[in-house]
Amino acid sequence: MSRTPKLFVVSGPSGVGKGTLVSLVREQRPDLGLTVSATTRQPRPGEVDGVSYHFLTNDDFDRRVEAGEFLEWANVHGNRYGTLASEVDRNLSAGKSVILEIDVQGALNVRKVFPDAVLVFIEPPSMEVLEQRLRGRETESEESLRLRLADAAGELELAPRYDERIVNDDLERAASELLRVLETHEMN
Repeated sequence: MSRTPKLFVVSGPSGVGKGTLVSLVREQRPDLGLTVSATTRQPRPGEVDGVSYHFLTNDDFDRRVEAGEFLEWANVHGNRYGTLASEVDRNLSAGKSVILEIDVQGALNVRKVFPDAVLVFIEPPSMEVLEQRLRGRETESEESLRLRLADAAGELELAPRYDERIVNDDLERAASELLRVLETHEMN
C-alpha cells in the first residue's frame, strides 16, 4: 500500500521537546520533507542560518509577508516566525510528506490554508516539568521564561483543536507514537 503525501504540523509549548521528537522521527523517516522556518529573532549559539532558521531582518520579513510568500506567520515571544509556502509546495509536489515544527498560532493558521493538514500537539507531562526543561536549556532570561510559561498555559488550552495529542513524558515512546500517527494518516 502506498503512502499519500500529507502535511503534518507538530506544535506545542516552547520547551516541550518538539524539535527533538521531529529529529528522532526524521532519523526513522528520512523521506519526510522538512521546511526551515524564517524568524526575526537573533540566532542562539550554534544555530546556522538556512539550517536552524532563515534569520531575517524585520524589513525582509515585512517584504515577504507583503509578497504572500508565507504559508503562515505569527508573532511569538516578541519575534516573528513563519513558514515559506514554496518549501511546503516543493516537497508535496515531489511526493514527500512534510513535517512542520511550528508554534500553536502558526499551526492553527495552517489549518485555514491546508484543511487536510494533520495537526499534532506535543504536551508536557506537567507545567512543572516544562519549567524544569526551559530552565535546563539555560537560554532564557527570567523575564523570557515567565513569558514562555504564561504562553504555554494558553497554548495547552488549544490542544483539543488538534487531530492528535502526544504527551512527551518519555522521548522514545513519544517518538514512536509520532511515527505511528504519521504512518496512520499517510495510509488514509
